[in-house]
Amino acid sequence: RPKKIMTSLAANPKQCALICIGPSGTGKTTMALALANEMPAELHHIASKECTLETVRDIARQCHTMPRMFNDWTPAKMHLVLVDEADQMSPAAQLAFLSILDATSFPPNTIFVFTCNSTANLEDRFLSRCLKVEFSSYGMAAPISELLQRVWAAEVPNNSTFPNFQRIVKDACNNVRDALMSLETEIMCA
Repeated sequence: RPKKIMTSLAANPKQCALICIGPSGTGKTTMALALANEMPAELHHIASKECTLETVRDIARQCHTMPRMFNDWTPAKMHLVLVDEADQMSPAAQLAFLSILDATSFPPNTIFVFTCNSTANLEDRFLSRCLKVEFSSYGMAAPISELLQRVWAAEVPNNSTFPNFQRIVKDACNNVRDALMSLETEIMCA
């Protein structure tokens, strides 16, 4: 479902705010970065704990201008503001977003993507201004295991005994990032 939503938005960009909710390692940030690349969009990435009132105001000002070039030969169509771990933003930043995400102040040609594991620290007023995109690790064991196998095949000589990819995925609780980190350790030991 998240992939379908992002694919649709990449094909037909429109100003909106999305909140990607789900467990760690399920691809929320990666999907937002891929969306920025596919559109193409000028990316404004705000890392967790850096989302302060000053940062929000600065980004909003930048988004009221035309997007810069995506690369040397492709103009950007939109601004994409990615706020990682939005549930950790300062209370002042969250309040500032209430006005920015309101229809009367929404920056033109801008998509906001907020990521979080939980919405417990986010106000209902903030959440009501965002389209919710639920991420899940359900049903991801087989694709993650296949990804680990492809990485192993590309990184390790053929004569090495491969690890139990399914066990790595299970131990990582279907967290792609954790599974890749465990695989990296296995590769170092090969």
